[in-house]
Amino acid sequence: MLTGRTLFGAPSAKGQQLEDHYFGTIPDRVLSFMNDVERELWKLGIPAKTRHNEVAPAQFELAPQFEELNLASDHNMLIMDALRNVAEKHGFKCLLHEKPFAGVNGSGKHNNWSVAYGGKNLLDPGTNPDENAVFLTMLIAVIEAVDRHADLLRASVAGAGNDHRLGANEAPPAVISIYVGDQLAEVLDRLEKGGGAKSKGGGAMKIGVDTLPVIPKDATDRNRTSPFAFTGNKFEFRAPGSTICCSGPMTVLNTIVAEAVDRIAGELEKAKVAGKAKPGEHTPAFHNALQKILQASLKAHKRAVFNGNGYEAEWPEEAARRGLPNAPDTPSALAALAKKENIALFAKYGVMTGRELESRHEIFLEEYEKKIRIEGACARDIASEMVFPAVKAEYLETADAFARAEKVGVSSGTTALRESLVELGAGLDALRLEIHDIEEALGGSDVGVIIAAMRALRTTVDAMEKRVDGKRWPLPKYRDMLFLY
Repeated sequence: MLTGRTLFGAPSAKGQQLEDHYFGTIPDRVLSFMNDVERELWKLGIPAKTRHNEVAPAQFELAPQFEELNLASDHNMLIMDALRNVAEKHGFKCLLHEKPFAGVNGSGKHNNWSVAYGGKNLLDPGTNPDENAVFLTMLIAVIEAVDRHADLLRASVAGAGNDHRLGANEAPPAVISIYVGDQLAEVLDRLEKGGGAKSKGGGAMKIGVDTLPVIPKDATDRNRTSPFAFTGNKFEFRAPGSTICCSGPMTVLNTIVAEAVDRIAGELEKAKVAGKAKPGEHTPAFHNALQKILQASLKAHKRAVFNGNGYEAEWPEEAARRGLPNAPDTPSALAALAKKENIALFAKYGVMTGRELESRHEIFLEEYEKKIRIEGACARDIASEMVFPAVKAEYLETADAFARAEKVGVSSGTTALRESLVELGAGLDALRLEIHDIEEALGGSDVGVIIAAMRALRTTVDAMEKRVDGKRWPLPKYRDMLFLY
């Protein structure tokens, strides 16, 4: 209730191993809730079209239809309110925290983003050379933007909850990279090499002349480990957490792409290749200049393109070799907001002043620290006021049973009682020390020490959960919260 997530809880014997929840039907009670959510959203003019189970037990997905960005961001905030309010009416609790339960999938938002001009989606490959040229220009501008400002994108999704989610259980890693799929990667390779260079897909790609092969959407949508993936005619930013306001990450994305497009347009203007083409047409000299500009951008920024498995242990090492930033936690991620070059970027395009960016840096850090301290205090209180007394009671009851058996000279069962007594006693001692440690950490200035103390305390508490009588254990268990609905 106070943190939005569980601070303790031993894993349930059954979690998401079978993925049966993902492929199963929506339970009747939940379907009734989701139907009512959709009715509430329709009343607000919010079109929702998708509902299904997600991988984790008791986890479900809702997707509104694509809309203009400002409207979509506002609607997303209203959706969160509707989910919470309707859940209460159905006897549910809607947990929007990024990681309410350890060991199972976290929750996030997939921001589907594209750019339109004159009613046309500029990230649609199109069917003719001119449309392909526009598409490739926008695609490479996005690649350049993400590579140049990966730190800002990471900062835009930073938060205490998302720290638990990124890089685990089907959430993208904290390293920001772009997935384009094998087919599009081959096109980019041909474009970059130019000069007649050959590749497995054919000769060099010539902008304004060659037509791209048909790129099916499904061919680019399967890598769920990528934080930023091209999905046929749009990009899907998968790093935002489930509690976040989408306008923050989208403001960053719009700004950094605007900078890249501005730079490319400036390079074209310098080339002075407009020629005498009719309106809407371009000369060969224009396309040649554009090709050189895009080739140079690709060579400089292709390191951000990664089509592999972002969950592999080798990826962070490979990312480091490529020079990609890796901010594993919120404080290190938010440092990007204080960089002079980033402050200058937002000021240049009139998005935010230096003071506005500085205030966000300060407030986000303050919010992060307060959330960690609230969690630490909750963990201390639960452990000292609920868990310790339960373990002590189990210890005393076991000690009494052991003493009685010894007194009457019964030997059978005493070995088990003795071992249980030792385990419970060790747990009591560990709890005493760890409660003291977290109390001391809360009095300090380093929230990292609080996090470490919470982690150690949780290990002991979860172990004791398996050794204390279930009727005596004071906390709800994962198997109850995840499956009884």
